[in-house]
Amino acid sequence: MIYEIKDMASVKAIFDGWKETLIWSCIQGIMGHVYGNDKKYPTCAMAIIGDFVFYGGTPSREIIDYKPDWCRQDFIIAVPMDGLWTDMISEYYGGRAKRVVRYATKKEPDAFDKNSLKLIAEALPKEYIIKPIDEEIYNYCMGHEWCHDLVSQYKTYKMYKELGLGAVALRDNIPVSGASSYGTYDGGIEIEIVTRKEYRRKGLASACGATLILECIKRGLYPSWDAHNKWSLSLAQKLGYSFDYEYTAFEVNGYGKNINCYK
Repeated sequence: MIYEIKDMASVKAIFDGWKETLIWSCIQGIMGHVYGNDKKYPTCAMAIIGDFVFYGGTPSREIIDYKPDWCRQDFIIAVPMDGLWTDMISEYYGGRAKRVVRYATKKEPDAFDKNSLKLIAEALPKEYIIKPIDEEIYNYCMGHEWCHDLVSQYKTYKMYKELGLGAVALRDNIPVSGASSYGTYDGGIEIEIVTRKEYRRKGLASACGATLILECIKRGLYPSWDAHNKWSLSLAQKLGYSFDYEYTAFEVNGYGKNINCYK
């Protein structure tokens, strides 16, 4: 059976050393959920938050097979801890899983050049302005698919105001690009950046990203960046991040299969 884990000390060793802030969000009890094959002494576990599920410990088909009752999505990004998990996920999902490469950046709080970030943030065409995500913008993002993930992990604006942070570029008072927290952990956020297709390659993502990073620095938060492709990595490097390592993930369509879970 698969159990929802409440005592995070029981899974600490399983995820120890994995520098993924979305896992930290789950382990710290801020956002997301953790499940394992035993309440007290799990040998494998998964941390699930948003569109991501991270598998660690001893590979188990049972936990790959598990999908929480509250989770209604068919798409998820599955991240294996090692090659054994990679092989098992690939075998389990077959053609439903597309193997991809993602790019982790180094977590270096002192690496940012604030003057350079200010120049990037200010280098906007005159028809655009940058504004923090307030309640009106939060509601706009919740209602539009292209920017939904800027706020989607925060169920209410109250939650976003307490835990989240973000900025959007507006044209004619309508959001066209934005950078925001996809997840929150103790001491920082995980950054999500998106731009409407017709407004790309205008420096909007760079300006929003620089604005958000500067605000994080001001608040003593670390803005973690995990790049889903080489374009995202290039943007991250422009803003002051350094490449750390590549890792394997799977973009899964047709995620999971419900089995019994004891709370």
